[in-house]
Amino acid sequence: MDRTAARPLVIVSAFAGSLAIGLLLMLWTLGGVRGVTAPAAIGGPFQLTDQAGETVTDKNLEGKPTLIFFGFTHCPDVCPTSLFEISEVLRAMGTDADRVNAYFISVDPDRDNASAMKDYLSSFDPHLKGLTGDSAAVAKVTSEYRVYAKKVPLKDGDYTMDHTALVYLMDRDGHFVSPFNLKRTPEEAAADLKHYL
Repeated sequence: MDRTAARPLVIVSAFAGSLAIGLLLMLWTLGGVRGVTAPAAIGGPFQLTDQAGETVTDKNLEGKPTLIFFGFTHCPDVCPTSLFEISEVLRAMGTDADRVNAYFISVDPDRDNASAMKDYLSSFDPHLKGLTGDSAAVAKVTSEYRVYAKKVPLKDGDYTMDHTALVYLMDRDGHFVSPFNLKRTPEEAAADLKHYL
């Protein structure tokens, strides 16, 4: 191969090499290169209050698999649907439902006090606990679980909440496993959840 034909290959190779090095340096600067690829950290310390006024912390997750759903009591569709589906899974668990934590964490602390959570959850499985707190406590837990939550004003002066609608599955050590799939029969979901008991 003569030099003029090889020259474009050298230029392209040099560009690709410098691009790869630049990307690695950028990732390293941002903390994205740690030698081992690990899943994003989801979860962490929190302190909230359930619908009975009892304190619940991240330590309560230990010893049982946990389902966590973030939402709010004024939610028109996604939240009641997801809580109904979680209730159906817990029903399908039978007596094993006592060996699972199920939490509904509010992203709307201005309206969702313990009393509002208690009234709202009376329509769902009694194993479901509603957790809320002040704005700082809610902001901390939503940040730790990488939950998007934003107040959206409505025309009548009221507001709604735009939020992440995943169900988080945590293992018996309180570590994130994966989003929990509710788009199957309650029996199938319950059988899957029993693997984590």
